[in-house]
Amino acid sequence: MDPTTDYTGVPLATGASAVDLSVVVPAYNEERRLRPTLDAICAHLRADPDRWGEWELIVVDDGSTDGTAGIAAEAAAAEPRVQVVRSDGNHGKGHALRQGVLASYGRHVLVTDADLATPIDELDRLDKQLTADGTGAVIGSRAHPDARIEVRQLAVREWLGRLGNRLIQLVAVPGISDTQCGFKLFDGEQARAAFADSRLDGWGIDVEILRFFRRSGWPVTEVPVRWSHQPGSKVRPLDYGRVLLELIRLRTGRTGRTRRPAEGRRADLVVAGLFLLASFLLYKGLWADLDHGYLADAGSDQNQWEWFFEVTADNVAHLRNPLFTTLQNFPDGVNLMANTVMLGLSVPLTPVTLAFGPTVTWALVLTLGLTATAVAWYWLFARRLVRSRWAAALGAALAAFAPPMMSHANAHPNFLVLFMIPVIIDRALRLCESGRAGAAKDGERPGVVRDGVLLGLFATYQIFLGEEPLLLAAVGMLLFALSYAVVRRDVARAALRPLLRGLGFAAQVCLPLLAFPLYWQFFGPGSYHSVLHGDNAGNSPLAFLEFSGRALLGDETTADGLAMNRTEQNAFYGWPLIALAFGIVVWLWRSAVVKALAFTAVAAAFLSLGPKIRIPFTDVVLPGPWRALAHQPLFESVIESRVAMICAPALGALLALAVDRLTDRREGPAVPPRAHRIVGLAAIAAALLPILPTPLPVRDRPDVPPFIARGTYRSYVSEGETVVPVPLPDPGSAEALHWQSATGLGFSVPGGYFNGPWGEDRRGIYGAPARYTSNLLRDVRYGGQIPGIGPDWQAQARYDLAFWKAGVVVLAPQPNDAALYETLEKIFGRPGQRIGGVWIWDLPPAGPAGAR
Repeated sequence: MDPTTDYTGVPLATGASAVDLSVVVPAYNEERRLRPTLDAICAHLRADPDRWGEWELIVVDDGSTDGTAGIAAEAAAAEPRVQVVRSDGNHGKGHALRQGVLASYGRHVLVTDADLATPIDELDRLDKQLTADGTGAVIGSRAHPDARIEVRQLAVREWLGRLGNRLIQLVAVPGISDTQCGFKLFDGEQARAAFADSRLDGWGIDVEILRFFRRSGWPVTEVPVRWSHQPGSKVRPLDYGRVLLELIRLRTGRTGRTRRPAEGRRADLVVAGLFLLASFLLYKGLWADLDHGYLADAGSDQNQWEWFFEVTADNVAHLRNPLFTTLQNFPDGVNLMANTVMLGLSVPLTPVTLAFGPTVTWALVLTLGLTATAVAWYWLFARRLVRSRWAAALGAALAAFAPPMMSHANAHPNFLVLFMIPVIIDRALRLCESGRAGAAKDGERPGVVRDGVLLGLFATYQIFLGEEPLLLAAVGMLLFALSYAVVRRDVARAALRPLLRGLGFAAQVCLPLLAFPLYWQFFGPGSYHSVLHGDNAGNSPLAFLEFSGRALLGDETTADGLAMNRTEQNAFYGWPLIALAFGIVVWLWRSAVVKALAFTAVAAAFLSLGPKIRIPFTDVVLPGPWRALAHQPLFESVIESRVAMICAPALGALLALAVDRLTDRREGPAVPPRAHRIVGLAAIAAALLPILPTPLPVRDRPDVPPFIARGTYRSYVSEGETVVPVPLPDPGSAEALHWQSATGLGFSVPGGYFNGPWGEDRRGIYGAPARYTSNLLRDVRYGGQIPGIGPDWQAQARYDLAFWKAGVVVLAPQPNDAALYETLEKIFGRPGQRIGGVWIWDLPPAGPAGAR
């Protein structure tokens, strides 16, 4: 996002790249003076095209009852760069200025009164000062010692005006001598931020805007100008009193204008409802049968996540340590903080899990989490990026429902539930907007302290939702910030200091809150230092051009050949969307935001190719940029293909910008003709249609064997003993975790599906370190061959079962169960018992020999 936009909800001008200067003229019953003013402005701007570049002149008719509207329309017909914005009534100067500025696209925005009391050629002075400052506001000041008052007001009128202005200074903006001069030049993006936040409709708008600039730390400079009192001026000395009253009403909240009109709230609700409906339709198969439904492409992950939710609820209910358990991988246990248990949701959802079971929690987290993620991106785009809520909604839909997101929607809620990421981005942008103006007595701007503290709290909460998504988000934010800083060095210089200070406050909040959990994660029982993912964890370049298996026009066979598995299809944006994004970037290239978004997406895509890039259809292998990060702390555990997920919000933002421009109803040089709009919208539809997600398929999950479901196992397991499923649960088959979570976690199991340490260097692996007996049973399960079982194998089995403190061994129906039964019969030297739909071997506390 653009660091110069404001946290209050500014819709960033998407056309700022095409317009260098916007001139806004509010007009109410100005038929006598308006046309000379417009002619003078146009003549001045045309006289030096190299200096002013692309410009637009926006006339805001504030419900005039005379011929003002017709005169403005005539000017627009004669000069296409003149545009007319009409109000539905006379609401006041503040309302008119707000309409005009928010309709502007300029890199700089000049507001000037219709009487042109300050001649238009004074713009040169203001522009020179604003260019020197880089950003901010420059006021044409009549009170400056070097100002030239060519035609004075009556002495009494002038004295009353000065008195009112001094009172305004004391109340609202100390240090600014002339708040009410109608000739002001602003940085365009900052002006749109300030006016989007404004609430006053009357004369007090000038003070409100200047206060906003002061609070944001943006420079406000007064420049002396020539000024002449114009007969018929609508400003009266008593109006300064009205300004003071407006400021009092502003402080008490009685302004009559809310920041989000009812129409906007209704649109927000409609968008949120559509996102919820889309999420529900994706998971309709799961919701249709919560007792037996299992996401077909989830592998063992649904069993794992339901177990995470259940064990967290059990730990909370019994006031046990939520960061560790021995219910899996007995007796060593599992470091839950080092696994993706999403304590930020699993803890608050404990009542739901206890009341309705972990499958309901799983379905809620997926459905509502995806909805919340889409709403959060919509909120950020509408607040920071575009005017049109529907453009923001379409961009957010792409960010939240992009093919990589839908791949993780099968199994990885930590990569689906990302609603805190837009909130964190917004708070970081607030820090970038802060400055030194109005510093508190402790030497820090209050906003920096507040925003830094909140950023720290938000980041802390995201840690408990997913650390890897936060790391990837930080990478994306860094890529955007670096590229934006190259394009807008002035903004970067102004933002750097408050950002660093705010990050310092964020760290001071995060570190105490996270000290113990992170210590437990990295140094506690079951901790590890990295996770092995193999050499083929990067994306193929072709993966960006193909469609994912579950996309509307996707092909599972093609996608499966280009991804690790169906839950890791981390690219697959499709060639139409890639081509569309390229076209948008070329079209809007002059925009600093577009350049930064493009760099972010391209850089993330290249990083996701991994440490080695294999050129398609050749044997050429090139070193990839990821090799510089592959063995760095934190990054060594990242599946590098996931870095391509950064592209989703970047592409969503580009899409929102394009749609906002194409659906803009204004006329002017920054807005494409109607025919071009139709073609552009058709191209967007054609690019998005192939990647529309389809409902996630569901299969029937196996029933829990009656031996477990009815609690029969309790007669065979003493305190401290385990149930040993055959084969032991692992990442490939973790149905035993469902046995546990569906029956109240009444027993522990060896093995399991989790991240834990392996070997002396504690390298992270998926599942428990293999033992001879677990490997033997795994080989028989998948190979169907029965090895020769002699005394050595029997002794090894007794040793392993004793290590696991096995109380009973359970063989459930499954492929190759006959071979498994024969193997177990040879290991134990006796047949099993058929009880409750399974074969069991009851074991005494001392080991497998003898009977209980």
